[in-house]
Amino acid sequence: MQNEQIDLTKAYQTLVIIWAALLISQFLFLIMIYFVKPEVYSFDFSQPIGGRQPMLVIALAAAAVFNFFLSFKMRRKSLTESVEKQNVGLVQTGMIIGCALGEGISIMGLLLVFLESYQYFFLFFALGILTTVLSFPRRDDVMAAGFKKP
Repeated sequence: MQNEQIDLTKAYQTLVIIWAALLISQFLFLIMIYFVKPEVYSFDFSQPIGGRQPMLVIALAAAAVFNFFLSFKMRRKSLTESVEKQNVGLVQTGMIIGCALGEGISIMGLLLVFLESYQYFFLFFALGILTTVLSFPRRDDVMAAGFKKP
């Protein structure tokens, strides 16, 4: 029983490390933008929110919002399955799916920066980072998936 507790603790620590790495990668995108296209950081809010290609911005914004909600649905499904199957690996899968969808949102903002120097790219990054933060692994999820039912 004590060995199971140690394994669950290590599994949780691994989840937190993976989560932190995925969160840091989004901030690295922001740093990369600063060095490659620093002019987008001189915010000019007189520009239209749709940018020069409003249909592209609208399509990516819709995809970003879809990713936001999909990340929670997929994560919840994975967590439910992890408890049913008593499989801690599914907790990790759910967290990674949630974080990956959040990172996808940030990549959409990155794409807009490079395609049209979009001034409001930070909104995509804010939503992507929020998605990742809300996907933080919970110790209770690991414990629920790790203890075998009699």
